[in-house]
Amino acid sequence: MAGSRYPARVDVAIVGSGPTASAYARILSEEAPGTTVAMFEVGPTVSNPPGAHVKNIADPGRRSIAQRASEGPGAGAETITSPGAAKSGERRARAGTYLLPDGYAFPGEDGMPVAAMSSNVGGMAAHWTAACPRPGGTERIPFLPDLEQLLDEADRLLGVTTHAFDDAPFSDLVINRLSAVLDEGRDPAFRVQPMPLAVHRREDGGLVWSGSDVVMGDVTRENPHFELFDESLVTRVLAEDGIASGIEVQDRRSGETHHVAARYVVVGGDALRTPQLLWASGIRPDALGRYLNDQAQVVFASRLRGVSAEHVTRAADGALSEQSGVAWVPYMDEAPFHGQIMQLDASPVPLADDDPIVPGSIVGLGLFCAKDLQREDRVAFDDDARDAYGMPAMRIHYRLTERDHEVVERAKQEIVRLGKAVGEPLDERPFVMPPGASLHYQGTTRMGETDDGGSVCSPDSQVWQVPGLFVAGNGVIPTATACNPTLTAVALAVRGARKIAKELNDALLMSESDNRMAK
Repeated sequence: MAGSRYPARVDVAIVGSGPTASAYARILSEEAPGTTVAMFEVGPTVSNPPGAHVKNIADPGRRSIAQRASEGPGAGAETITSPGAAKSGERRARAGTYLLPDGYAFPGEDGMPVAAMSSNVGGMAAHWTAACPRPGGTERIPFLPDLEQLLDEADRLLGVTTHAFDDAPFSDLVINRLSAVLDEGRDPAFRVQPMPLAVHRREDGGLVWSGSDVVMGDVTRENPHFELFDESLVTRVLAEDGIASGIEVQDRRSGETHHVAARYVVVGGDALRTPQLLWASGIRPDALGRYLNDQAQVVFASRLRGVSAEHVTRAADGALSEQSGVAWVPYMDEAPFHGQIMQLDASPVPLADDDPIVPGSIVGLGLFCAKDLQREDRVAFDDDARDAYGMPAMRIHYRLTERDHEVVERAKQEIVRLGKAVGEPLDERPFVMPPGASLHYQGTTRMGETDDGGSVCSPDSQVWQVPGLFVAGNGVIPTATACNPTLTAVALAVRGARKIAKELNDALLMSESDNRMAK
């Protein structure tokens, strides 16, 4: 260990630095403050404070550099730079992410041609849309009686609000037009409403988007027992007598490999790399990597009717302020899709040169569809092939069922109806994004009520086969969801972190009691 920048031993080793990994660090800092915690991230630090959303970087050049630094082995590849780029049929990732080079589809299967990841401190939370809707109906996990309280806590950690766009001039107009065609017969909780967003406004009116930095909070950053190590590839979870005992980590700066002992290990990567690490560690429960699900995404665009430039306000620095806000159409079992309607920065289709666009008047409509869950939809791993990080290569097997196609067709019809309700559609037909485009992959380390072979972890996110090993991230969600999964995933992380905190606190109390008795 001579010369290592890593500690020899900690109480908790956390793999990954996205919002769920950061939730573990935050809860442990708050509820078990004496706990030593080390966080390991394969990518570099690209924002300040570490984990902050790159949208908060005002300078476009610096923001682009941060995005490129997040693209790991895909850095340098052409990325999507305009709203309509995905329609070209090219395999391109969004800025800040990278695609699998191969293994993303097999003959006779749909695959996930644009499944993407990011490698940076903060994970995908440095690049996300910050939408934090609550699950409804069958999206909710039925065996968690405390789910609502956990979602409340996730709101707190992420800094969620529905008021970020209260002053946007077109926000009420969009919501009212959607409400007129959707709200009848819906319970009030499922009517059209402002999207809950992880964002707040500065005193000057500027938006600050939440990243993992907000989840960590000052209490984590100021915790003397917490350390964050970037450019650190965890290659194995270590176990002794079947119990988690630490990690093996490669320092990507020096190339050296080290072992860090830990009482608990939390693997909080994405839904593709978390099962990859477990597989590489020889931890291979039957459900690992299975029930992989994405949310089929249907998109459309309309120009708002009856708006003019006189309604447009300008920010103090001269930049256009946000005009249309973000509207939410909640998921219902009877209509198994979730809607997100928001202003586009530019028209996704070419307009005539003499056809001026009122800022904020082009709105994008997106409907996300819940997947028909199948055990055979999975990410598998090839021990005979290696990825760019030297880990077992991923092989994605994924099919859309007949039911999936039926739901997508319903969503296409519905999105045209909604597009006509808010304005004049800019295209005749909606566009179905290629599988993987949502970036909302789930299910691969799914939670279960019992260890029945259909799940990887317990309701506390502890891996059934390996006590002391916890998993975090969207992969833990066991239900078919259409809503953005981050809020739910953070809520589940809170539950797991509290279990670790309680066990550590109980052990500390027992130790103190034993010491008193010995005296």
